Amino acid sequence: MNYFFHPTLDSSVSQFAFSPEESRHIVKVLRKKEGDLLHITNGKGYLFTSEITLADPKKCVGRVLDTKKTHPSRFELHLAVAPTKRLERFQWFLEKATEIGVSEITPIYCKRSERDKLSMERMQRVIQEAMKQSLRTYLPKLNKLTPVSEFLQSDLPDLRFIAHCEADEKVDLKRRVAPDKDIVILIGPEGDFSRPEIESAYEAGFLPVSLGRSRLRTETAAIVACATVNLINSA
Repeated sequence: MNYFFHPTLDSSVSQFAFSPEESRHIVKVLRKKEGDLLHITNGKGYLFTSEITLADPKKCVGRVLDTKKTHPSRFELHLAVAPTKRLERFQWFLEKATEIGVSEITPIYCKRSERDKLSMERMQRVIQEAMKQSLRTYLPKLNKLTPVSEFLQSDLPDLRFIAHCEADEKVDLKRRVAPDKDIVILIGPEGDFSRPEIESAYEAGFLPVSLGRSRLRTETAAIVACATVNLINSA
């Protein structure tokens, strides 16, 4: 089964057209034709079963046959992660976190960050493709690249954790996570958070956590955090 993405499709629509990019993929790559059935999500929890009425690679048209609303997760996981110098590693994180079940992602810019720019359109495409591949119906929210000082002042859930490499006393993340509770986790750049940034996070209510005995790369640490939270919530 393949999922397709149509962000503006909703339960009130009976006929619709795909974007040129998605139309080409459906008709030219997958060789779908009139009468074929497709499963489509709008990224907001809806799953539509539709029939192709016009198999045009520039403007594929379909009609909705059935609509289902899937239940959202009982919790929301927000990961704030410093983008890596090598962009493909950050894209790998976005893909895998989406597959596992992240709810929201904020790229953060820190004192020791080695990347201060992101192509948000490109990152959004990575998330969309991962959502479709993993058969999810909720598209994770991707925020703009934000200075960590600004992020710490935003409205955040009560469960707030920071993973860093300093020798502060820490508790394993799996012992801190509470099922069915919204959570935010800070993951720093390859050079780690600066000491003032760590102290600012503490002042903002973030607690230090350990992700294991090994020293992990930024993207690996973020995936371990994501998997840990989802594992606790699936128990």
